[in-house]
Formats: sequence, C-alpha cells, structure tokens
Amino acid sequence: MNQSTLTATDYIQHHLKHLQFTFYGESGGFYTINVDTLFFSVAMGALFLVPFAYCARRLSFAQPGRFQAALELLTEFVDQQIQDTFASRVTSVCALALTIFVWVFLMNFMDLIPVDLFPVIASYMGIEKLRAVPTADLNMTLALALCVFLAIYYYAIAFNGFTTWLKEIATEPFGVYLMPVNILKHLIADIARPISLSLRLFGNIYAGEIIFILIALTPAYMQWLLAGAWLGFHLFVITIQAFIFMILTIVYIGLVKHTGDNH
Repeated sequence: MNQSTLTATDYIQHHLKHLQFTFYGESGGFYTINVDTLFFSVAMGALFLVPFAYCARRLSFAQPGRFQAALELLTEFVDQQIQDTFASRVTSVCALALTIFVWVFLMNFMDLIPVDLFPVIASYMGIEKLRAVPTADLNMTLALALCVFLAIYYYAIAFNGFTTWLKEIATEPFGVYLMPVNILKHLIADIARPISLSLRLFGNIYAGEIIFILIALTPAYMQWLLAGAWLGFHLFVITIQAFIFMILTIVYIGLVKHTGDNH
C-alpha cells in the first residue's frame, strides 16, 4: 500500500492493523492469530535470552566485562526487590521477575522505533499490515497476565502446601459454611490483579503508539522536535511500566506466601 496517498484517518487505521492469520475449523468457527505480535515478542525474548545465556557461560570473577557488570547490577536490583518482599531470597521468583522486567521492557522499547520503519520494510516483502509493538496488543498483555495468574496459584501451593492453600480459599474470610462465597471472593481477587496489570501496560503503550503515529502526520520540520521530546518522556514510561509489571508480580506472589500463617 502506498502510504503517501493515504489520508490521515487511513494512515492511523493502517498502522493499527495487525498482520493476521485466520484458522477455520470444520464446524465453521475460526480464530485469528496476530502474527506480528507473536513474531516480535519471540524476537524480543530471544534478544533477552541469547546474550544473557552467552554471558552466563563466560562469567569472569577476576575481570568481569561491562555487559556482565550491567547484568549483575540488574540482577542485584531485582533480587533486592525479592528480599524486601519475602524477607529472604527466592531464586525462582527472582528469575521470573528478571524475565518479566527485561522482556516487557524490550517489547515496550519497540514503541520507540520510528512507526514507519518496519511497515515499510514489510511492504517490500509484500506484507501490507504490520504492528511492531507486542505490548500495544491487548492479547499479549492478557497472555502475560494469565502467566502471572498461574504463577500466583503455583506459588500459593508451593509455599503453603495444597491442603493449607485449599483450606484458605474455602474458609476465609466468611467461614466454612459460606465456602462458595469464599472461593468466589478469592477467585475474583486473583483474577482482578493480573488483569489490572495487563490493562495498565496495554493502555500506556497503546497511548504512546498513538501519539507517535500522530507525530508522524505532522510536517517533517516539526517531527524531529515533537518526536524527540515525546521519545524522552516515553522512554521513562516504558521503563516504569516494565518495573510496575515486575514489582506487582512480586508483591502478588509475596502475598500468597503468608497464606495460612494463622492456621
């Protein structure tokens, strides 16, 4: 599609459409996959895992390189958040929190790349629609929220034992005779937490994407000034959103660690 012939409305709508693949079932039903979201989220995951794994295999205590030193600072920062919440070091939670922070930050960072860069590259490959920011897709942030939801239940059982956890959700806060109400109350609370995480992340990144698209519609002599100013602020936004997603995940898991302390 020739973007130079698009109206402002068409330009905005074009940049908000995903590269999709639709599956049709035998019964006539179908579901759609946002291929660009999957591609860029996996690419950002690889961008995180490959250098981290490379650095881990070549650790040097005598002469650590700059990249190793930076990763150690980041790991110590995340580990400190864990210790402040759990009063002890929980290695698996630290690994989960570090993964969330770096992965979400990298996916958010795609919002800082010029909005026309990847769509133009894709157009040379015959691809008309492409969105390069995975966290501006509500499907992606909800998937992350689902992972947090499952992690909360996993650690609730791991920390307290299945019997204690089951007793907690069945009897508190209204007693065993209102078991259905207790279970519903816990389920609603546990679902609301990760969903609020996903909506907060999606809303902030989607809004930033919209603003960059609007800036791209301004005259060329204004774009550098406006984009530069917004880029500086949005860099803070994408970092703080990654941190919030990480720290609230830690807090939510930390809350279930004390489940059943009074039993």
